Order: sequence, then structure tokens, then C-alpha cells
Amino acid sequence: MKTIETDRLILRRFVQEDAADLFEYLHKPASNCFLSLALKDMAEAEGEAKKRSESDEYIAVCLRRSGRLIGDLFAVQEQDTFSVGWNFNPEFGGMGYAYEAAKALIASLFSESAARRLYAYVEDTNAPSRRLCEKLGMRQDGIFKEFVSFKNDSHGVPIYENTMQYAMLRKEWSIEE
Repeated sequence: MKTIETDRLILRRFVQEDAADLFEYLHKPASNCFLSLALKDMAEAEGEAKKRSESDEYIAVCLRRSGRLIGDLFAVQEQDTFSVGWNFNPEFGGMGYAYEAAKALIASLFSESAARRLYAYVEDTNAPSRRLCEKLGMRQDGIFKEFVSFKNDSHGVPIYENTMQYAMLRKEWSIEE
């Protein structure tokens, strides 16, 4: 992947040295949709960082000043369409980093990867991600009622969540700056 730089961030391929920072936000994922990626110890974090370093699917989001990993983006290509998403360390929430990173990724996908359409799945309980989609100019395409279960209740019965699909076409994308 080509490194992308913004005013405050560097978006790059994962490296082995990202393991500790990756563990910091994936040992207890903030969103249910990332529970399957939960890391139980540093050995798992090292394995996950190595796996991610060998693929362009996950993109490390790092602070420009320190190089510290604060989250990640993903972009999975399906012909001229990309599924996109994000997962950030809650310690860095509310500072605009997710917007800055996602905006840079979207611009790159539309301009350099010839993307025609982007979409993101967001659970209806994940208000920050819903707001981010809307701030990026994505529109809600639909809602899938009781679409997926990431965990069970105390009796072992799956808890199903409603999932929204947000999307954007290249012709709908506009760069404000």
C-alpha cells in the first residue's frame, strides 16, 4: 500500500512493532463487531501485527509526530466497490482522527484505486461510527434487522443487532478543501 499523510496522521502498512499499540485497543474491543478480533495477550497481538503487515487490507493509522498506532482502517475490494471500516483506540476518540483518516482513505480509493462505490456496515448501537459515516457524506442505504450476533446473553442465546449500510458513489464524493 502507498503511504498516505495528512496534517496529523500517517496511514501505512502495519509493521511488527505495532503489536503493543494494537493490543491496547483490541484486548477489549469498544464495538461488538470487533469482538472476534479480541486479543488475549501480547503473543496474539504480535501474531496479528505480523498477519496485518503481510496484507494491504488493514491500514495502520499513526500519529504523525510520534508514530504511535492509534487505530486502523480497512478497505476490501470487490471489483470496483470497496467495503470500508475503522477501529480506533478509544483513548483517541473525539479528536477528529477517525474522520481525518477515513477521509484520506476515501479520497485515495476514489482517485487512485478507481473505486466506483464504497460502503460500510455499522450496528445501530454504534453512534460514533454512524456519525462518522454521515460526516463523510455517506448516505444510509438500508437497515438489516437482527442481521448479526456478536455475543450471547447470560443464557447463551444470541443477541442479534440491527446493522445499517452506509454507502457513497464516486460521483457523490466531494473534497471540501
